[in-house]
Amino acid sequence: MGWETRERGGRYYTRSRKVGGRVTREYVGTGLVAELVAGRDAAERRQRAEPELAIRGERNRLAPADAALEAFDAAAEAMARTALVAHGYRRHHRGEWRRRRGA
Repeated sequence: MGWETRERGGRYYTRSRKVGGRVTREYVGTGLVAELVAGRDAAERRQRAEPELAIRGERNRLAPADAALEAFDAAAEAMARTALVAHGYRRHHRGEWRRRRGA
């Protein structure tokens, strides 16, 4: 999407659209009309990006808590694994825990 400059044609604005699953270039024009359309397209892109920016900000805000939760989960998993192995259990095909025979 954007402005193109050609050797003989000057500067003109085009945008890409999906038509029938294929991307096609749509010629918009030159001059004031093209500038207005380009401005509107940029505003629409900014508006579509706002929710993603908000989500990204929320993820960044929650990242320290998420890291702490992952560390806690790993520690709890290690403690549970240690307790189960100490009491004679094993992992069956890397899945469920089963008691060893004769233990």
